[in-house]
Amino acid sequence: MTMHDDDVGGPAQPLLTIRGLQKHFPLKKDLLGRAGGVVRAVDGVDFEVLKGETLGVVGESGCGKSTTARLLMHLIAPTAGEVVFDGRVVGSRDLPLKDFRRQVQMVFQDSYASLNPRLTIEDSIAFGPQVHGVRRREAVERARDLLARVGLEPSRFAERWPHELSGGQRQRVNIARALALQPRLVILDEAVSALDKSVEAQVINLLQQLKAEFGLTYVFISHDLHVVRYMSDRVMVMYLGQVAEVGPADALYDEPAHPYTQALLSSMPSMDPDRRTEEAPLAGDPPNPIDPPSGCRFHPRCAHAAPVCSQRAPVLLPVAPLRVARCLVHEAGSGHPLAPALAA
Repeated sequence: MTMHDDDVGGPAQPLLTIRGLQKHFPLKKDLLGRAGGVVRAVDGVDFEVLKGETLGVVGESGCGKSTTARLLMHLIAPTAGEVVFDGRVVGSRDLPLKDFRRQVQMVFQDSYASLNPRLTIEDSIAFGPQVHGVRRREAVERARDLLARVGLEPSRFAERWPHELSGGQRQRVNIARALALQPRLVILDEAVSALDKSVEAQVINLLQQLKAEFGLTYVFISHDLHVVRYMSDRVMVMYLGQVAEVGPADALYDEPAHPYTQALLSSMPSMDPDRRTEEAPLAGDPPNPIDPPSGCRFHPRCAHAAPVCSQRAPVLLPVAPLRVARCLVHEAGSGHPLAPALAA
């Protein structure tokens, strides 16, 4: 079984480009008929996923990670913005949704809910290719081949049912099912977070092996900062529906540029007693996405906040090679006391 062949050599090109992506969920009217406002789950997100890379996505619960993943797959319709896949706008005449979903697949957190309990494992994996016109015999052969590649013996598992498998085995099935359409991009939304640590390590290594074998590109969403660093080439940090910082994984972890990234990384568990502290690295809860703070959305919790932070909304700006951050500290002439002055 073979996957796609990407160009070799030269700088990596964007496979996925996100421009101004928004998702606002309107709230129901109250008993008096008054509108309840909107939840700004994703509010103006821009980023790229390069061919052959793993882009890690991190942030607190409610920051918009999973909503962004569903928007990328067009499982929910965006309020605004567009998704561009390999130079073509998703949902346009050039790239209909059916063609897009053949090239982009997703693995969800809940391994059991992701599988149809009325289909055997073999039929679950073969179902997608059959929908896209592959003959059943070929689809079943592909399913059995993928079962073997994810570490499940076809003779033992092909005719079994989802409830007969463990969580780790079901997630391997979901990975095989995602690969059955020979995609170019796989979105992994908390795909290992529900697994025991020993099983999690096995699945992570399997994902790395499959990426190299099939030339895949990953968007890897997780709350586990250690796993994200291990898996990712670049990392994107989200806060309250916006991108706070993007950069190469090692550089971002070693020298975070955004105060939120600094606080987030300070919360990572460590066996080093010198890193332990009695103080919480990040105080308070995230603000209400129905009524986000004015100016910088992080300023109510930021240790470096200045008056200008509540008055002026920062934009994503380059802070180092291949790195961007959304903070007035890095914007020359922003009025923040830590920002550089404008050049004369």
